[in-house]
Amino acid sequence: MVEWTDFERATIQDIFSKMDYESVGHNALARCLVVYPWTQRYFGKFGNLYNAAAIMGNPLVAAHGTTVLHGLDKALKNMDNIKAAYAELSVLHSEKLHVDPDNFRLLGDCLTIVVAAKLGSGFTADVQAAFQKFLAVVISALTKQYH
Repeated sequence: MVEWTDFERATIQDIFSKMDYESVGHNALARCLVVYPWTQRYFGKFGNLYNAAAIMGNPLVAAHGTTVLHGLDKALKNMDNIKAAYAELSVLHSEKLHVDPDNFRLLGDCLTIVVAAKLGSGFTADVQAAFQKFLAVVISALTKQYH
């Protein structure tokens, strides 16, 4: 079980209360697909992903980015038992979709960059530490089925 400080809980809630899910989700997933092009192999049905402009303009990428970001709401509501909250998603991604578990970390890194850009000077080292701890717990929960 993960121990959360009051600061960490408040910080994570504050970040998500300010979140523009459509913009941040789209930009994080698009950044991941551009920076790490091998991650595109899971999105063959998304059509044109041939270059950064095509990826950024792809409505399926935008929609899925929003869906992924809203998926973090489950962690927000279950911070004391994130592993259990993500058990089904872990099975789905490992057994049905066969997603490389490292891709969760890559997307988390891209999400951190996008959130940092949105929050600007408010994304202090302490805020980043809380946010990255949260993402690390979510990623651990998503990759639980792989072990």
